[in-house]
Amino acid sequence: MIINVKKIDENAILPKYAHDDDSGMDIYANEEAIIKPLERKAIGTGIKVEIPKGYEAQVRPKSGLALNYGITVLNTPGTIDSGYRGEIKVILINLSNKEYKVEKGSKIAQLIFSRVEKVELKEVSELSETKRNEKGFGSTGLK
Repeated sequence: MIINVKKIDENAILPKYAHDDDSGMDIYANEEAIIKPLERKAIGTGIKVEIPKGYEAQVRPKSGLALNYGITVLNTPGTIDSGYRGEIKVILINLSNKEYKVEKGSKIAQLIFSRVEKVELKEVSELSETKRNEKGFGSTGLK
């Protein structure tokens, strides 16, 4: 699949796969920012994409940022709809107790393209039963 991408800043870095078998493309900050503990900021990437109808892009955290610095994507996965043509921005949050400096050109998230299936909802008076049924959070235990 080919996705059209437009730089809105000549210094922006296009998303790319770090390894041939990666699912997500690294996306890069196109600005510098300081994110204080428990603060969130939308970080610009300097790019726009043209996602085909029937697809979406998902913005997901980088595991190294999460583990090593407590930095994650706030609305993960963030969805970029096929009709959106604005700059991709990543909402980062700092869950650590130290300030984090986002450097221009640094990897801040991953971008994954996925097919979207449209469904039609049908209201019914009853749903079929399953073994789990209405058991929710923690229903399988921890061990």
